[in-house]
Amino acid sequence: NAVPGIEAECGGACACATCHVYVDEAWTAEVGEPEAMEEDMLDFAYDVRPNSRLSCQIKVRDALDGLVVRVP
Repeated sequence: NAVPGIEAECGGACACATCHVYVDEAWTAEVGEPEAMEEDMLDFAYDVRPNSRLSCQIKVRDALDGLVVRVP
């Protein structure tokens, strides 16, 4: 989606970890936990933290309106 700082080389296929973001603490419960495949890909990301997610794996829905993420 051409977001500055997010390369997303694999096009959302959960195959590269170039869309790594930090989910703001206020949103971690609403976003939910990563699935196993995403956790495996996060092993290849830089500076992984407990609130790390691959942005391509966050399911966008009305409840996430206003979601705040930061690019490492």
